[in-house]
Amino acid sequence: MKSCVFCEIVKGERPAHVVLDEGDVFAFLDMRPLFKGHTLLVPRTHYETLTDLPGESLGTFFGHAQRLSGAMESVLGAAGSFVAMNNRVSQSVPHLHVHIVPRNRKDGLRGFFWPRQKYESDAEAAGIAARLADASGGRG
Repeated sequence: MKSCVFCEIVKGERPAHVVLDEGDVFAFLDMRPLFKGHTLLVPRTHYETLTDLPGESLGTFFGHAQRLSGAMESVLGAAGSFVAMNNRVSQSVPHLHVHIVPRNRKDGLRGFFWPRQKYESDAEAAGIAARLADASGGRG
């Protein structure tokens, strides 16, 4: 594996403002925050994407994301938070990480800048949903 910036931060080889250092997770302030308090939560072990994270780690990992999201409101006085994750595409560091960003109304962040699309028909949408459900075990 090539060197990973987030692994270096977790190991203390690269400086960071640590927010959480607990068990299998580590969180630190983003060096280029959207807003002050923008935090990155990472698993201590290097996993590139969400699909690489072992299933037994999901609850604990997202439990910490939930706690950090609440801290944005209670500690920073934010009205809410934005919690986001990229997998491969737009993932600037190939180490699984969740962005937890404090939000306030009219803070200037304008949601998603992604172009929206429409399904050609209800049948097309149903077909895609069925394929995804089958692949993910979503239909019992």
